[in-house]
Amino acid sequence: MRLILLYFKILSFVSFIFFTPITQANSVVCFNTNVGPFCIELFETRTPITATNFLNYITTDAYTNGIIHRSVPGFVIQGGGFKIVDAANGKTIAPVNTFAPIVNEFRISNTRGTVAMAKLPENPDSATSQWFVNLSDNNQGQRNLDTQNSGFTVFGRIIFDGMNTIDAIGKLPVTNLGGNFTEIPTIDFNGSNVLVSNLVQINQVEVINATGVFSDGVLSFAVDIGTNEAFEVNLRLIQDNPNLVFELDIANITPLPTKPINIATFSSSTGILYIPSVIVTSTNTVRNVQMQLTNTQLSQFTLLNFDPGN
Repeated sequence: MRLILLYFKILSFVSFIFFTPITQANSVVCFNTNVGPFCIELFETRTPITATNFLNYITTDAYTNGIIHRSVPGFVIQGGGFKIVDAANGKTIAPVNTFAPIVNEFRISNTRGTVAMAKLPENPDSATSQWFVNLSDNNQGQRNLDTQNSGFTVFGRIIFDGMNTIDAIGKLPVTNLGGNFTEIPTIDFNGSNVLVSNLVQINQVEVINATGVFSDGVLSFAVDIGTNEAFEVNLRLIQDNPNLVFELDIANITPLPTKPINIATFSSSTGILYIPSVIVTSTNTVRNVQMQLTNTQLSQFTLLNFDPGN
């Protein structure tokens, strides 16, 4: 049982590498659109200023009734800049009210499925409300967003099956409506008068604060190991019958400078890992997850029990 603590201690001295796979767990934001839903896991501990900025816009309903106003097939889709509002003559499109620009926090590569902030050319510290989803690995070639403008800050990733929705938006026809909408994706547009119903609309935005995230066979969370130290870790599902067995991903352990409020705990005396809550789909969060360290040498955990979610 001491071996897992040794792993944590050794790896606490290893610097975080920017371009390793991204699987940490933080707040999850779920969007419902007229094309389908998608959820974003925010990287609050890696990019705290950017994640907080994003959450502030959500709190003020800036993204509710928003639109996806830009699409470059095979590259990005972009939102956060405009929303649908009521006007004297019906619905219209208006810019999102923005806060002050934030400092650039580029640390994580712009790979497919990551979410990053848009900004002004030649001005790294100019991001406000607009964000985009990378449709491809945009960290190479002429579209290398890791090197342009001091790097575009990735602050989250699409989880669960959300890329199905993102890809569906990315495949919509792109229309040039002039002004701020030269690359806007449209739905059933007849080429004449664009209607609100022709736009990709964000109908609802919900923030879910779970301790862990289980997506693509990886359970990611922050854990207190009982030594006044906290880490972000990943457990990979390696067996699902007859019991669920997870193995610690030794290569992706990140020490945290401070302990998050919402954190898992591990007891070296009992070998019990306790995770208060885990989001497993966009609509389901399970609670009181308990696992037992059953293979110390391989750092494998067996699921004992949990309370079913909503």
